[in-house]
Amino acid sequence: MKRSFKTLGHFERAVLRGAAVAFLSVASLSPVTPRSETWTFDRLDKIGGLPTTIIGHPRVIKTPLGKAIQFDGVGDAIFISKHPLAGTEVFTFEAIFRPERGGAPEQRWFHLAEQDPKTGADTDIRMLLEIRVIGAQWCLDGFVNSAMGGVTLLNRQLLHPLDVWYHVAMVYGGKELTSFVNGVPQASSVVRFAPEGRGHSSVGVRINKVDYFKGSVRAARFTPRALGPDEFLKIPAESQ
Repeated sequence: MKRSFKTLGHFERAVLRGAAVAFLSVASLSPVTPRSETWTFDRLDKIGGLPTTIIGHPRVIKTPLGKAIQFDGVGDAIFISKHPLAGTEVFTFEAIFRPERGGAPEQRWFHLAEQDPKTGADTDIRMLLEIRVIGAQWCLDGFVNSAMGGVTLLNRQLLHPLDVWYHVAMVYGGKELTSFVNGVPQASSVVRFAPEGRGHSSVGVRINKVDYFKGSVRAARFTPRALGPDEFLKIPAESQ
């Protein structure tokens, strides 16, 4: 014979309440999949819902991928008041971009920088996506520096044509940092990193306004876990 909760004795009710609390407590400890943050570069006033500071005259253009922001390689840049990977122990930093002809040999085009919480000044802790231009081709240069040290990922033998859309990424799973172009590994290094503090970001130039980027940026995604190439952002085949 079934009994309702109201007909149970005080002891039985207490046991059931305790079991419910225990269940909720265990559920609250269950692992939660970290959420990623995506920035789409389809407007100038806000990126990823965050207000921007503009220098020069970057412009929104139409592309086969949708709208993107184009930088002239001389004085165009966007600053965003957030370091989207601050506090992460493992991460994937990826972007879809098009490096274009006419730029400098060294271009530091996506910079995530830590800031001193007391002074607001930039520290030396940072993450950078860069390119090196060799003739009509380019190679990826990835750099990460934390309180435990830094590493550069650069392979000048793996060159790619300019004026084409690419997906690039840096992935860190706790032991090894690896860079990718279109899902293909470019360079890797075994390294230990400490989580970076809060800060801000620049796109189109390094934070200190040197080494401007000549090209266009469509999107970026920041994920607090190490993604595999099959999980990366995708570029539509018809855009290539």
